[in-house]
Amino acid sequence: MKEHTFFQQKALLLAVATAFGLAACGGGNSAENNQNTAPVSTEAAEKQEIVINNGAEPESLDPHKVSGVPESGILRQILVGLTSTDNDGNTVPGMAEKWESADNKVWKFTLRDAKWSNGDPVTAEDFAYSFRRVTDPATASPYASYLADAKVLNAAKIIEGKAKPDSLGVKAVDAKTLEITLEEPVPYFPDMLIHTSVKPVHKATVEKFGDKWTSPANIVVNGPYTVKTWDVNSQIVLERNPNYFDDANTTITKATLLPISSPPTDMSRFKAGEVDVTYNDIPTEQFKSLQQEMGGQMKVAPYLCSYYYEFNHTKPPFNDVKVRKALQLTLDRETMVDKVIGRGETAAYQFTPPAAQGMKEFVPEWKSWDKAKRIEEAKKLLAEAGYSESKPLNFELLYNTNENHKKNAVAAAALWKEALGFVNVNLVNQEWKTYLDTRRNQKHQMARGGWCADYNEASTFLNTFKSDNSSNYGKYQSAEFDNLILKTLSGDVTPEQRGELYSQAEAVMDKDAATIFVFHYVNARLVKPYVDGYSTKDPMDNWQIKNWKILKH
Repeated sequence: MKEHTFFQQKALLLAVATAFGLAACGGGNSAENNQNTAPVSTEAAEKQEIVINNGAEPESLDPHKVSGVPESGILRQILVGLTSTDNDGNTVPGMAEKWESADNKVWKFTLRDAKWSNGDPVTAEDFAYSFRRVTDPATASPYASYLADAKVLNAAKIIEGKAKPDSLGVKAVDAKTLEITLEEPVPYFPDMLIHTSVKPVHKATVEKFGDKWTSPANIVVNGPYTVKTWDVNSQIVLERNPNYFDDANTTITKATLLPISSPPTDMSRFKAGEVDVTYNDIPTEQFKSLQQEMGGQMKVAPYLCSYYYEFNHTKPPFNDVKVRKALQLTLDRETMVDKVIGRGETAAYQFTPPAAQGMKEFVPEWKSWDKAKRIEEAKKLLAEAGYSESKPLNFELLYNTNENHKKNAVAAAALWKEALGFVNVNLVNQEWKTYLDTRRNQKHQMARGGWCADYNEASTFLNTFKSDNSSNYGKYQSAEFDNLILKTLSGDVTPEQRGELYSQAEAVMDKDAATIFVFHYVNARLVKPYVDGYSTKDPMDNWQIKNWKILKH
């Protein structure tokens, strides 16, 4: 379902002014409304059950057919890859108890004794099958290029249809030993294996049930939880998997995950005691009041995640770099983060969050220009592209249904209108699954995008803009950019040189106005005081229920 809303200049400016005012409001500090962290027992509660808002209805529970944060939030609880993360985001053993490589090209992973939920042993062949499946064009995985980015032997050729899936550089040496061969040395390869797309699936179950293998009656998993029920657009209930290798150290027995996409509704249900952990998207207009009202129940932490407005490079008007550059120059990021959002986000002038490992920060020259100079240059570029008061620039901006994304889109449209005059933005919202499909098939002109780290290294961001990357929904194409990213994995490149190459790649994207980078996120959510073990130290927000327990309250 689409909702089209056309905003005239006056309405836009009124809307953005309202947004600014809301973001600046405080309040909520009266004694009767104060819900600061109440003292709770240090003893575990008898009933170990939790309700979590996961933010959206998942498009699938097949790890090889998804790309979103809500999907990963569920799959992290039911499937374990070769490597995993601890409660603070550090890479730790998963199904592999150890790994080694003499040259960062040929890697040997030794699997632990572990079982699937149906009692079958987890084997090296399970991973070989799963890796082949994610690269097989027949799977049509939105993350098909992930193993190509990791330089797994023949992955790129398989994706292009130039090699068979069984030629992928993965081999089950025996039941407990998996050998993975890369085309180039990748020192951070084990870190990449924490991601959803490289989690294993149970071959016999997939082959028996096809697309129905993820239904609760059929699903077989190897993680701490399995799927008990799935009521579409209502809830997914997880229960403990007694065959999980570390079940003895798991406490919570039942987890209910909700698909609430409305941040205000999420907050209301938290206050009503119906949600124990909210999604990490606190309403911007409530943020400051909730900080005062909720005290220690609000958890704010760094987050390796970037918010952007994606151009569709395949059709007008954004196949013209002059149009893209004009909008890039005139989006006032500081106003967005300070007055529209106001949760501690930082303005983005590059795609990769500067805190990501391996990154050398890039700062564009135009960042130092004052507003008047940016507007002057933008109007000149639009005039050269054929736009004027008599021929205004009209385009659609797509966002997934969510009050915060709507507010950001209204503000962006108003800022462009205020700066340039002859720019009219038609705002379009779609539900999560439809929105993803629209972007993947290039049916949009401009779209709200967000990218969160798959692992803590700059390449997890920059790889997505490679010409052949399956996550490059805007279809940005640059041989110069591609070559710089390719050089980062040359055998003789030092970490410092790699960081410099990343910075140069950011400079190319800036020159081409590949996308409008808006801000780098913070991770903010509400957590009940009786949820013990929640960490604010993981910059990837890879929370895992198995690390938590419920205290008496």
